[in-house]
Amino acid sequence: MKYEVVVVGALETNCYLAYCSKTGECAIIDPGADPERIVAAIAERELTPVVILNTHGHLDHIGSNRDMKDKYGIPLRIHAADGPMLTNIQNVELSLLLGAKESPSADSFLVEGETVTVGECALSVIHTPGHTPGSISLLANKYLLSGDTLFCGGVGRTDLPGGSFRDLEKSIKEKVLTLDEGLLVLPGHGPFTTIGQEKNSNPFIS
Repeated sequence: MKYEVVVVGALETNCYLAYCSKTGECAIIDPGADPERIVAAIAERELTPVVILNTHGHLDHIGSNRDMKDKYGIPLRIHAADGPMLTNIQNVELSLLLGAKESPSADSFLVEGETVTVGECALSVIHTPGHTPGSISLLANKYLLSGDTLFCGGVGRTDLPGGSFRDLEKSIKEKVLTLDEGLLVLPGHGPFTTIGQEKNSNPFIS
């Protein structure tokens, strides 16, 4: 499974198009803002979106859910623990800053261990709570989409409602750093990294 990254919005969220190179089907992951840029990237690669996946429910990751849903008529999915965040007005001022629209409700919920099929490829769902209760990571054959759980040299913040550093640390140590050290990590913000690099040098992981 290949990927394309589109950096969107004032908070520079990494929106990913995870796609099957054989069929052209793709998952739109975390469309946080700038829907026109996401649509342009999809058209440029001649991809066919089949699902919208949110790694968690913060505005900078869901702000263009409605645009993607309206444009492509495809299902929207998130973990059940973050489902209410889609339709709750989290912060009106931040919504205006980010250009975020109110999201539709999820069509169905992602669960731990589930496989999301995209063409002839698949993404495995790993529940990684901590940044939010319903945060997930998505594992492909050669990379991990970590959302805001793990960054290059950092971890997700836990001071927002529903955050828990204890849960985040547990998720990272037991579910993320146990993966192959050569695995590429594609985070929700900032540069890419690897499991091995973070295991050996991330100052937030003791």
